[in-house]
Amino acid sequence: MNNEKLWTKDFITASVINFLIFLIFYLLMVTIASYAVNEFHTSAAIAGLVSGIFIIGSLFGRLGTGRIIDNVGNKKILIVSVLFFAITSALYLMTNTLLFLILIRLLQGIAFGISTTAIGTIIAQIIPSSRKGEGISYYSMSTIISTAIGPFIGILLMEYGNFNTIFIFNLILAIFCLFISFTVSEPTRVLSKMDKIKGERSFKISNFLEYKAIPISIIVLITGFAYSSVLTFISLYTEQIHLVEAASVFFIVYAIIVLVSRPISGRLFDVKGANTIVYPCLFIFAIGMFLFSQANMAITLLLAGALFGLGYGNFISVSQAIAIKLAPPDKLGLATATYFIFYDLGFGVGPYLFGLFISFTGYRGLYSIMSVMIIVTIILYYFLHAKTTEIIIFRDLF
Repeated sequence: MNNEKLWTKDFITASVINFLIFLIFYLLMVTIASYAVNEFHTSAAIAGLVSGIFIIGSLFGRLGTGRIIDNVGNKKILIVSVLFFAITSALYLMTNTLLFLILIRLLQGIAFGISTTAIGTIIAQIIPSSRKGEGISYYSMSTIISTAIGPFIGILLMEYGNFNTIFIFNLILAIFCLFISFTVSEPTRVLSKMDKIKGERSFKISNFLEYKAIPISIIVLITGFAYSSVLTFISLYTEQIHLVEAASVFFIVYAIIVLVSRPISGRLFDVKGANTIVYPCLFIFAIGMFLFSQANMAITLLLAGALFGLGYGNFISVSQAIAIKLAPPDKLGLATATYFIFYDLGFGVGPYLFGLFISFTGYRGLYSIMSVMIIVTIILYYFLHAKTTEIIIFRDLF
């Protein structure tokens, strides 16, 4: 029996902050494209840009944040970034031009990238090393629950309220995050003094990225790219195929499946290793994407959501645990930032590119292509991570 404590006050508080910030992110992700179209009469490509520019901002926010966190500390970065996030949430209420909306999305994305990197690093530092997979699985449930509740609330507020109601709701949540961020303790940091001195005197890629986390992060980039097609255009796609009501439940099904399976996959990661989880998850994700592309009944759409939860939902958790476990103790901030930089890159580029391609492929064609891409990712995972791991294990045996 492992008696190392996992559910501490800081673990719970950081998870709540993460949940609320991601809830705002997902709520806006499924509504902001519609807002751009309805309010400013934009094309699908520009609406995709409005949606995706947030993630580009997040990408810029994460660049350098891992190093700053490792040198300065998590709590200061967390409080400042959440304050910035709350201010940008308020600015949505003042939007009067498309350009201003794009600017707000970019700035809030930067705040989002910094704050979630800080929270993720705090979690990585306070989870006992023997329970890394389990701890990350429970922590990432905060993101998964927001994946379900955010879009559900967004669609509900669009139907029974208006966009200003959405913006006010988000502002209240952001202010609450700011208040509780002051209660998070600064975890003990492990920092190499030589690395700190070198990092301050010279520009190096290693000041911004943790090399050991890059291979798995590349896989995350591709899978995130594929999943962003679902997240961004599900409302428009389901409207076209007359399954709007099922779409409102889609993310609830996704979340339920993840909540049930995450503790199991996290424990299997600690006991059996990553490959036992990753291969089935990616394959299931590919099947789910194909079903999604062919959906013409509510049951098919919801089954796809369940497969997304079992496949993509668990893969994201395990891949984050891989990135953290590969990094040395003094590089946890960089490893977390590296993981999310690649994750954000996939999510940020996807919506705009898909907005351009949809006129040629249609939604069904787009999602069919994504299912093939995920299958290819399984092969890529073997060469980038699994094969290397097998070589190391074989070498250690002899």
